Amino acid sequence: MRKKIFLYILFISGYGYICAQNLQGTVFEYNKSQQLEVLQGANVYWLGTTIGVYTNEKGMFTLPFVEGNDQLVVRYIGYETDTIAIKKGDNPVRIILSNVKELTGVTVSALEGTYISSKPILTQVITGEGLRRAACCNLSESFESSASVDVSYSDAITGAKQIQMLGLAGIYSQLMLENTPYIRGLSTPFGLMYVPGSWMEAINVSKGTASVINGYESITGQIDIQYKKPETNKEKLYLNLFLNTMLKTELNANTRIGIKENASTMFLFHFENNPLRLDHNEDGFLDRPLNTQINFMNRWDYRNVGKVEGRTMISYLYDTRIGGQNHFSSKENRDTNNHYGIGINTHKLNLISKNGILLKGDDESIGTIASFTLHQYNSFYGLNNYDAQQISGYANAYYENFMDKSKQHKINAGLSYQIDLYNEKFNDSSFRRLESVPGVFGQYSFIWKEKLIAIAGFRLDYNNVYGLFWTPRIHAKWAMSETSSLRVTAGKGYRSPNIYIENTALMTSSRNFVTTETLKAEEAWNTGISFIQTFKMNTKECSFIVDYFYTDFVNQIIVDIDRDIRHVYFYNLKGKSYSHSAQAELIFYPLKGLEITAAYRYNNVKETINGELRDKPLSSQHKAILNLSYATRYERWKFNLTAQLYSNQRLPDTHLNPEIYQLPKQSPTFMTFNAQVTKKFKYVEIYLGVENFTNYKQENPIIASENPFGEYFDASMIWGPISGAMGYAGIRINLK
Repeated sequence: MRKKIFLYILFISGYGYICAQNLQGTVFEYNKSQQLEVLQGANVYWLGTTIGVYTNEKGMFTLPFVEGNDQLVVRYIGYETDTIAIKKGDNPVRIILSNVKELTGVTVSALEGTYISSKPILTQVITGEGLRRAACCNLSESFESSASVDVSYSDAITGAKQIQMLGLAGIYSQLMLENTPYIRGLSTPFGLMYVPGSWMEAINVSKGTASVINGYESITGQIDIQYKKPETNKEKLYLNLFLNTMLKTELNANTRIGIKENASTMFLFHFENNPLRLDHNEDGFLDRPLNTQINFMNRWDYRNVGKVEGRTMISYLYDTRIGGQNHFSSKENRDTNNHYGIGINTHKLNLISKNGILLKGDDESIGTIASFTLHQYNSFYGLNNYDAQQISGYANAYYENFMDKSKQHKINAGLSYQIDLYNEKFNDSSFRRLESVPGVFGQYSFIWKEKLIAIAGFRLDYNNVYGLFWTPRIHAKWAMSETSSLRVTAGKGYRSPNIYIENTALMTSSRNFVTTETLKAEEAWNTGISFIQTFKMNTKECSFIVDYFYTDFVNQIIVDIDRDIRHVYFYNLKGKSYSHSAQAELIFYPLKGLEITAAYRYNNVKETINGELRDKPLSSQHKAILNLSYATRYERWKFNLTAQLYSNQRLPDTHLNPEIYQLPKQSPTFMTFNAQVTKKFKYVEIYLGVENFTNYKQENPIIASENPFGEYFDASMIWGPISGAMGYAGIRINLK
């Protein structure tokens, strides 16, 4: 008995000694029912050190004391970072994080669909809540309430979608996955539809040239996709089932697995199928192609606190499309003029690895990015055949250092390498191109009391096909007051043309492709200025944003479809080509639970076509958006309504066609309306919605649809919706 008492006293003494040497605690958050809930994966560390841990599944942590340091930092992505003074005797501690993160001039909360980042580059963040306000089956449907990004169908047969920023085609914007080049090359026509909505955590939409760290390709902007991360995402199992009135079905499944304290993995799966042959306008062509897509990703996030952190993602995609005339069968002999059809088969493999080594905490680090892409694209468009393979590799290694303790001066410097091998065959012609582009870059940042941030960067790249690229860029943000900020940007960008894959929409016509000269790299300057004013309304931060951007091309590949109806001509710019883009946006909260976004955008885009400076075809000058989002208490019900107005667009010349096949000089002004309602239960959300519920659509979008093998056939003249009202329903299941 005495022995047991002695051992018990020894255990209590030892435990007390261990507790005296370590700080213990639990981190909590308030859930949407305003009840306390433990927070797993929060980073807890002593200020100014690399000594830290992550909270376990019970929100608990144990951290050794550091002599002379009483400042404890608690950080979690999407939550306000907290710094706490620990006093003697404060053991264990109880910490509650706020689920509101303060940014300069803007408050971000869980209910907000979009907000402006505090970065010096004008960046609008579309949050997970914003993505759930619409069907958002994929990236192309994520910009419903964005005035900055226009999305439209590229043709009336394949179902491909394209974007525009600052009035220019999406090829001039850099599409990234977590700061890694992602949608480029053979992904151009359908890449937006290869990113499932349920995989995304947020989308960062930046206007103007991006940082030189990310390369030379950004001219009009950058769209950086943020996928769900296992280290911060609480979804042990997420399911999304979707069905629309065209019988398109989707299944999305995400699951998170914690391997150990410093490593976790996530599996993401997407399946979609569109099996129904529909021809509502009775032109003899399917409204949308028959489509099956299987998409899978596995990602690993890992870190050794204060030393190394990284993530690795591997994904595979298979996509097949069959479309054209109602009675077309892929088993037909396509060398005959029996029925017109299109067929597209895609296989894509991606591997991305990002790693960072911390040398002196957050003050000095080395980062590396490596990616590999294998993309196989086999297709036919009527009697046109296009097969291509892309093999791409990308590497980026950079050094970052705060040069002083006050963190006013920061430098970034590094090396990059991009290699692309394209093997293409278009009808009877074969093309092989190898682009090898080593590059070097440097960037200096000046940060003064969070009032002024100025960034100057420069990079040199040597392209073995197009020669030397020199890319200067500057960005600055001035916080004029706590509620006002001004941003300016200027810089240069380049891109390599890929005329076949970037113009597959024109393959759905009778036009012949003609390249009149050796094509050069595209090159342009971009400058911009923006002003943001915030103000309070019903305890919420509202914002008013106004911006203007000017893009001026040194060289551009002109796609001339105005010269005649039988050809499309490609040649280098001879004259001027520019874009003026101005936008104003107001986000405010007049009632509790109600968010209103109103925006207006004006574009003036001109290019020299066949020696004449003309308006860019199929581009609207004016666009207006009104979005109303209302959520009841605890978000049990959510309602969303979006109205979009597009002004008229210049249509390509068709005056050489017979009168029956001629188009007017301009399209009409039109509006579309989308709506969605969501009912939330504990682990389940049920949503119902309708797109384009006024049923507005472009009548007879295919010219000469009755004679698809004739000289006047053209399915690429798309200026508006090509399908009418479409209802949908879905269910989301989220087990945490």
